[in-house]
Amino acid sequence: MLVDSHCHLNFPELLENLTVIKQSMQDNQVGHALCISVTLPDFPQVLALAETNDNFYASVGVHPDYENIQEPDVDELIALANHPKVIAIGETGLDYYRLTGDLEWQRERFRTHIRAAIACGKPLIIHTRNAAEDTLRIMREENAQQIGGVMHCFTESLEVAKQAIDLGFYISFSGIVTFKNALSIKEVAKNIPLDKMLIETDSPYLAPMPHRGKTNQPSYVKFVAQEIATLRGISFDEVAAATTQNFFKLFKYAVV
Repeated sequence: MLVDSHCHLNFPELLENLTVIKQSMQDNQVGHALCISVTLPDFPQVLALAETNDNFYASVGVHPDYENIQEPDVDELIALANHPKVIAIGETGLDYYRLTGDLEWQRERFRTHIRAAIACGKPLIIHTRNAAEDTLRIMREENAQQIGGVMHCFTESLEVAKQAIDLGFYISFSGIVTFKNALSIKEVAKNIPLDKMLIETDSPYLAPMPHRGKTNQPSYVKFVAQEIATLRGISFDEVAAATTQNFFKLFKYAVV
């Protein structure tokens, strides 16, 4: 069995095809999916997916790319996370690629999520792009190692991966690892411990080869697992078993 540890099934291009997507998951032995929140107004839709599908889970959080929207506070995140199908806080973190200027608001939002995660005992889902140094610094300053979590859609160096792992975080690989020119990410996938690895689609984005450029979906997580198996010289079944076990170990509130 496989688990898609990060997807956005409430986005229109997936939600309108949910019946087909769920059948494709079943056909490709993708047993579970974690549906990720990116804004508070959209959270009820994310939660509804988890409530109406036994094999879906939800997170609650506000993505760093969204500026001038409803800001979460610690108490609000804790209250929203107090639901059995909400198993994580996020997607949160820092992104210095899409936005420029004074991004202190982004760093403060990140700190809010870390504090909420520690308080409610649910792990973090962290997004970082062009911001690894500040991301790790804030994780240390806010004692994120107390709760742990996952560095999702990892695109940083092996050294950054090692530092995150030292803080108790898992490293999650998306379809990017299947791209021919993603040499540094392939190197990370080859060298980090298998027991610290998750796999994801980040659908509807980043479809893996051989579907690159198309709308991604959870069933395509198998191509991520296949690429990692090839890179490490191990079987597909070994990658599937390890990443599934890792998912349920990290997200302890996820009921099989």
